[in-house]
This record gives sequence, C-alpha cells and structure tokens, in this order.
Amino acid sequence: MATTYRICPRSGLQFNSDAEKLMRWHAVAGVLSLLVGGIMALGVILTRWPAVKLLEADTFYMVLTAHGLNMLIFWIIFFEMAVLLFASSTLLRCRLAMPRLAWFSFWLMAIGAVMTNIAVFQGESSVMFTSYVPMMAKPHFYLGIILFAVGALLTCFIFLGTLVVAKSEKTYEGSVPLVTFGALTACIIAIFTIASGAIILIPTLLWSLGYIREIDSLMYRTVWWALGHSSQQVNVSAHVAIWYAIAAIVFGAKPMSEKVSRTAYFLYILFLQLASAHHILSDPGLGSEWKVVNTSYFMYFAVFASMIHGMTVPGAIEQAQRLKGYNKGLFEWLRKAPWGNPAFSSMFLSLVGFGFLGGISGVMMGAEQLNMLIHNTIYVPGHFHATVVIGTTLAFMGLTYFLVPVLFKRELLFPGYAKIFPYLFGLSMYMVALVMMGAGTLGVARRHWDMSFAGAPMAYEWPGAAYLMMGLTGIFGTIACVSGGLWILQIVFSLLFGKKLEEGEKLSMPIPLTLPAPTPGGAAHPPATPGTMVLALIFLTAFILYYFVNWKYLSSLWGMA
Repeated sequence: MATTYRICPRSGLQFNSDAEKLMRWHAVAGVLSLLVGGIMALGVILTRWPAVKLLEADTFYMVLTAHGLNMLIFWIIFFEMAVLLFASSTLLRCRLAMPRLAWFSFWLMAIGAVMTNIAVFQGESSVMFTSYVPMMAKPHFYLGIILFAVGALLTCFIFLGTLVVAKSEKTYEGSVPLVTFGALTACIIAIFTIASGAIILIPTLLWSLGYIREIDSLMYRTVWWALGHSSQQVNVSAHVAIWYAIAAIVFGAKPMSEKVSRTAYFLYILFLQLASAHHILSDPGLGSEWKVVNTSYFMYFAVFASMIHGMTVPGAIEQAQRLKGYNKGLFEWLRKAPWGNPAFSSMFLSLVGFGFLGGISGVMMGAEQLNMLIHNTIYVPGHFHATVVIGTTLAFMGLTYFLVPVLFKRELLFPGYAKIFPYLFGLSMYMVALVMMGAGTLGVARRHWDMSFAGAPMAYEWPGAAYLMMGLTGIFGTIACVSGGLWILQIVFSLLFGKKLEEGEKLSMPIPLTLPAPTPGGAAHPPATPGTMVLALIFLTAFILYYFVNWKYLSSLWGMA
C-alpha cells in the first residue's frame, strides 16, 4: 500500500497518513484515561478533605489505585507515544516505520489499560500505584500493566526505526530538530524504565498466579522504583521538548544554544533516573554510600540539566520578543507575551510550577537527612503533583490546543474558556501542591484515608494548621478537577462537533497555527536576555531560602536525640 502524506496549510507540517491516524488514537486514548483518572481524583480529594470524608476506606483505596494508574501511567504514556510519532514522522517529514506493528502496539496498550482498570474496579486489586508486596493484586492487574508496557516499548522501537528511515531517505539535513532530540531522550529513558518494570512485574505476576512462593519486599521496592520514578523522567524529557515546541510555534523562538540544550538532555539520560533513590532513602539494606552518591552527586547533574532548560526556554522567548522590538526595561518582552493564548500560558505556567514547586521540593527530598522530615507524608504527592500535573499534564494540555485544528482538522469550540483554562487549572494545582507540602511538613500521612485516625486506641491531635491545609487541598483540588473536566469536555466536543476545517481555511480561534519561517541569515548577534537572568536569580534565591528553612526545621528535632 502506497504511503500517503498531507501538508497542513495552517502549520506547514507534513503528516504521514499512518502516523497521523495513530497520533489521533493515542491522543484520544490518553484523554479517556485522563477522564477516568480525574473522576477518581475527585473521590480522593473529597475523602482526604476532613470536613467531607466522602468514601469509606475500602472504596477509597480502590479509587486511589485507579487514580494513580490512569494519571501517572496510562494518560501520560498514551500522549507521549503520540509525541514520539509526531517528533519522528511529522517533524522529519518521513514515512512511519512498520505501521502494522505500530497499530499492534497501540492495541496492546489499550487492552492492557482496560484490563488493569477492570482488575482495580473489581475491588480485589487495591494495591495503589506502588503495588508493594506483600500486598497482592489479581493476575490480570499485573498482566494488564505488562501488556501496556510491551506496547509502549514496541512504539519506542518504531520511533527509533522511523529515525533510521528519515536518515536513510535523507528527509532532513544536519542534526535532528531539538524537539525530536528531546523525544529521543524520552524514548531512551522509556526503554530503561520498561525493562525495569519487566524485571519486577513478570515475577510478581507469576507470584500472583501461584508459580512463585514469595517476592522479597525490599528487592521489589528497589527495582520497582526504577520503573515508578523513571517513568516520570520520561515525562520530564517529553514536556521539556513540548516547551521548546510551543516556544517555536508561538514566537518563532530558536534555542539559545542547540549544543547546550542537547547536552542537558544527555545529562538526563545519564543521571535523571538515578534520582529514584530518594523514594527508598529510609529503607534498610541499602548502603549509605550508595544513597549519598545517587541522591547527591548524580541527582545534582540531573537538576543542573533541568535548570539549563528552565533558563534556555524563557531565554529563547526573550530573544524572539526583543527581536520584534519589545526592548523596554527588563520585562516588556514578558508583559507583551500572548497571555490569552492557552498554548503559551499553559507552557509558561508549566515551566514555572515545575521549577519552583516540583524542582526545589525534589532536591530537598533528595537530601537524606531532610527526607526523614517528610518521608511517607502527604508532602510527597504534593511534590509529584507539581512535577507531573503542573509540569507534564499542563504542558500536554497546552499542546492539545495546537493539535485540535492541525491534527484533527477541527475548529476549537468555546475559545473563551481556552483563554482562562490554564490559569483556572494551573493556579489551582499550584495551591494544591503548596498546601499538600505544607500539610506534609506538619506530618500528615500520605495514602491514609482518614488523617484523624478516628477510632484508633491512641488518637493524635493535629495542629489546626494541618486541618486547614487539608481543607484547602479539598477546595483547590475540586476546582482543579472541575476545570480539568471542562477541558476534557471542550476537547471532546470540539472533536465531535467543531467545524470541520477545509484545506486552506482560516481559523477564528486565538491560537497562531502557522510555524514561523526562519529569519533570513538570522541575527548576527542575538540580543542579550537580562530578564531571563533576573528570573534565574529569583529562582536560585528561592531555592537557597527554602533549602535552609528545611534544615532549620530539622535542627529543631536534634534536641530529641
């Protein structure tokens, strides 16, 4: 069958027909997973809210399990596979390698996601996202995750094969684009991640079937976190690539230095997944030397890489804006940015939230002494909601506003809501992350359905601030769930009922959809970026202050020794 292509008149992008259909199916499957996970999130929030306490314990743990899997695994990885297909076949203007295998891998992922959800909702696999042994789920719980992982792994190899096709057929010149390089980084980390999952989940499946007598719990936790945390590093690589993509789409921004940005991605490959050690710092059986090396020296290389991206993305935007004449003072370039464009505002809120909330709290958790302050408290989900929801999910949502007309050829409905959505969802999630981390600093436990431990023989009286923080978590979490649900409705309604766009037809929506042409010859000397430098100094100041505030908290406990 002949390979067919189309040129999108709104963006200038060339879509291979096989890859285009697969991108659509992956994106739709991801949004459906997000819908299930979001409904479950509302159940979790309204139960952890002390004044509401919606669900009973058994139901709460089932709902929490479904929330974690659908949000952290299914929604994000489905969307990331669409990003891999886009970054290879579309950006490199080539055919998709092995399209039949690509469809097979998609259906493996879809069947695996459905199978795992069935196992959870049957009520006998409420083992939560971590599925720690000796808690045992039903065999089809583990089998579903394995099928999903195998499908994702096959798509990773198809992505690599498409890069080979593009190179051999010379569909591009020079190095691959930076966005494709970022997707390649995500792919490499994903292969490591999925291999780790196979190493631990296959024997766990056999244990659930009765073929293996027992699984060592410490060994399980150690290997599992090479899957559980590294899967989030796939997210980091992917959403940073989307930051660069949106900066190019909206501003025509070029990276400040391709070499520096690519080097930062390379540091991700070498060091980022090693940061998973901070989840097991309190575990016995792991040497202090190993913990120190992984969570200090190695993790700092990964943090350095993220700080590079956190500076080069706004720096590229500042350069592009100053070339357009926005040169007054430090921040005219930022004030005159298109804040009503949801692609840009989602990306910028994603970048700031990921850096200030997720990044700083993650480094703090990586120090073994400080980790003891907040280990197994609700601070931990506060941290990863900052990284995975604000950092990854918000960036993906912003890109979706670009994809609806370009990939699905539909005009976006309710453009007014699109303008306010990033602020409604993003800022409410900022508050959720902050107050969860605040409650965790006061010692409120994670995973437990009732912070008051009602009925326990030895009750514990929390300070009023802890109840306030958890109440605020409920309020802002509900706002985030409702606004996210409205986003899903907006996207689904647009795909079903939005005006079908004809070739060459102009749009009425407030999103620029024509990729800017390169400036002839480029600027001999790119403009300086003093505004970005000031933002970086503000970040470093916040970083230092927060780090030492936590050492102050720790010092208040030393008198107990």
